Amino acid sequence: MKLLLLKYKNYLTFVALLIFLISIKIANPSFVKSISFISFDLYQKIFPLNKNETDVVIIDIDEKSLGKFGQFPWSRSVFAKILENVNATNPKAIGFDVFFTEKDKQSPDEFLKAYNLIPTDVSKIQNLKGHDQIFQEQLENSKSVTAVLGSNVPSHSNYDRKAKAKFLSKGGDPKNFTYSYPYSIGSLEMLEKSVKGLGSISFLDQTDGIIRSLPLIVQFEKKMYPTMGLEMIRVGGKQKNLYVEMNEVGITRISSRPHKILSDPNGIIWIKYKKSLKSQYISASSVYDGKFDEERFKNKYVLIGASAQGLFDLVKTPLGKTIPGVEVHANVIENIVDQSYLVRNPNTYVFELFFSILVGFITFFLSQRIKPKFSLLVFFGSLLVTIVIGVSYFLLKSELVDISYPIFILTLTFLTGLYFRFLEENKIALSNLQKEAKLLKERELAGGVQKSLFPNIERFENFIYAKNVPARDVSGDYFDVVKVGSNEYFFTLADVSGKGIKAGMYMAKASSIFRTLSKLSFPLEKVVFGVNNELVEAKFKGMFVTAVFGKFNIETGDVNFVNAGHESIMVFDRNKNFEFIKSEMPPIGIIKYFAESMVKSKTINLKDKTFVVYTDGVTEGYLKNGQELGAEGVQKIVTDLKDITPKTIVDTIAEQLNWGAEKLRDDITCLALDLKNTELLKPIKKKKPVIEEKNNK
Repeated sequence: MKLLLLKYKNYLTFVALLIFLISIKIANPSFVKSISFISFDLYQKIFPLNKNETDVVIIDIDEKSLGKFGQFPWSRSVFAKILENVNATNPKAIGFDVFFTEKDKQSPDEFLKAYNLIPTDVSKIQNLKGHDQIFQEQLENSKSVTAVLGSNVPSHSNYDRKAKAKFLSKGGDPKNFTYSYPYSIGSLEMLEKSVKGLGSISFLDQTDGIIRSLPLIVQFEKKMYPTMGLEMIRVGGKQKNLYVEMNEVGITRISSRPHKILSDPNGIIWIKYKKSLKSQYISASSVYDGKFDEERFKNKYVLIGASAQGLFDLVKTPLGKTIPGVEVHANVIENIVDQSYLVRNPNTYVFELFFSILVGFITFFLSQRIKPKFSLLVFFGSLLVTIVIGVSYFLLKSELVDISYPIFILTLTFLTGLYFRFLEENKIALSNLQKEAKLLKERELAGGVQKSLFPNIERFENFIYAKNVPARDVSGDYFDVVKVGSNEYFFTLADVSGKGIKAGMYMAKASSIFRTLSKLSFPLEKVVFGVNNELVEAKFKGMFVTAVFGKFNIETGDVNFVNAGHESIMVFDRNKNFEFIKSEMPPIGIIKYFAESMVKSKTINLKDKTFVVYTDGVTEGYLKNGQELGAEGVQKIVTDLKDITPKTIVDTIAEQLNWGAEKLRDDITCLALDLKNTELLKPIKKKKPVIEEKNNK
C-alpha cells in the first residue's frame, strides 16, 4: 500500500487539489464570484451591444435643469408640468427614478405652517391647490410608475404599501425564491395611490459596485414587487397581471404579455448593456419648456432620473463605464423588449464544474506523460477550447458561461503538473548524472586498459610505425606488430564496427587472438582463418571487423598481406608513384571459414616502396576547412612530405586531422611500413609517475 501511495502520490495530490478547488467553486465565496465576473464583464467589453435607436427616452435631471429650477428636490409643480407635457404625446409609460417621500415645502398649506400665518388673513392662499395635489392629478391622468426601494430599517413616512401588479404563479410560490427586504421606501401615499405602477429600483449588493444583474421580482414587507423596467412594460402593455413559471429548483420564466423573460431560479436577470447614447437623453428643462419634438415620446417608455454629479445617482457597469442609475433601468426595458438580456443557466453552472474537472484531469495527466513542450500545447489548446465555448454561448445563445474559474483551475493544475514533472525530471537527471559519472569512470578505466593493449613499437620506428587517436574514451580501432623471428614480423590494422565499450571489448578479443596465433609463427592465411572463426564464435551480435593482416621479412623485403573488407592500401615508390590495392575479401567475423583456402592473400616487395594502411576515420576525417580528407588528401600529404619515413607519414596525417575540434568524427588509426632502414632502436626507459612512486613508498 505504501509503495502504491508513493508511486501515485503526484496524482493523489492533484486529486486533493482539484477537490479543494471545486469545493470552493460550489461554496462560491465573494472572491470566487469576482473571478467569475472577470469573464462575464469581458464578454460585454469585447462584444458590446450596439444600438442606434431605442424605445426608451430618459428625461434628465442634469446640470442645465438644476441651473433653471434650483437645488433638488424641485417643487412638485415642476414635475407636474413635465408630466403634463410628456403625457400629451401619448407615451407607453412614464417612470420616476425619483422619490417623493415628503410633502412639497412650497405648497400653500406648508407655506402657512412655515410662517405661522392666520388662515383668516390668507384666505385666498388657503383656497389654492397644493403642488402635491397638482402632481397627483397629473399622475392619475397618466400611465405613470414610481419607485420603491427595499430597506432593512423602517421609514418614518412608511404606510401599508401594496403593489399595483398582481402575480399569478404556476409550479410553486415565488416568495420562496425571491430576495426579500423587511421594509420599503417609496413616495407619499397620496401619490403612490394615484400611479398605475410601483417598480423596484433595488440592486443586488456587489463587492466591486458593478451592476451586472438585478431581480425582476423582489419582496418588500412580504409583498412582491416587479422591478422598475418590468413594471413599466406591464403598465405600457395595459396588463394587470405578471405570470411566474416555476419548477422544483425555482423560477424559470416571468411574463408580461406579450413578453416572456427567462430568469435564474431567484428571478434575476443579467443585463446586457449597450453603449450609451446621448440621443437617448433630453434635459428636464427642455421638456418643461416644451422644447421637444412630439414624436420624441410617442409610444416610448419614458424614464425620469438624474445624471447631475451632485445628486450621486451614478453606477458602474461591466463595460467599464459609469452611468446614471436611471440608464440601468432603461437597459432592462430594452433587454426585455428586444429579448437581448443575458441568461445564467443553472445547468451551465453544472457543466462548468464537470468541464473544469475534465480539462484539469486531461492537462495534469498529459503534463506527466508527454514532453513539456507538447504539454504546453495541450494547455493552450484547452485554454482556447474554454474561451471558444464561452464566447460561442455568449454570441449565439446570450448565455453567460464562466470561463475565468475553469481557466484558473486549468492554469493551477497545469503548473502543479509541471512542478511535479520538474521534480521527477530533476530526480531522473540526477540519477542519470550519477550513472554517467559512473559510466565515464568505467570508460576511462576501459580506455586505460585498452591503451595498454596497444604494442610499444618504438624500437621498430625506422621501418614500421602506427598511431591511434581515439574519438572517444574507448577506441574501436586497433593495430599491432609482433616480431616472430630475427627477420620476420606480423602486423595488423583493424577497425571494429560500432563505437564505445562494446566495440573496445570486441577489438580486445580480436587483438588477443591475433597476437596468440602470430606468436605461433603460423602462415598468415592460418592466422586470419583462426581470428575470423574465433570472432564468429564469440557471438558479438551485429559486429564485424575490417582489417589488413600482414607478414613481412626485413631481409627479403617481401610482404604478404590480406585485406579483409578494409580501406584500399596505399603503396608508392621512391618517385611517389601511387597504387591503391583494394580489398578482395569481406570483413572478418561475419561468416565462418571452412578452409584456409578461403583466405585470399597477396605478396609484394617493398625494397623500393612504402606501404600505408589507415582506417575510414582518416579518409572521412575533417580538415580545418571543413572538408573530408579522402584518399586523395592522404596522397597529397605524402606528396608534400620531403622526408619520407613511416613516422613522418603517420604523424603528419594525424596532425592534419586532430587539429583541435571538440570531438573527432571517428577514430584515427594509421600504419606505415618502409624497409629502406631496418635498424632497430634502443628502447627508452620511462620514469614512473610521481604518484606511483609515492604509492610504492
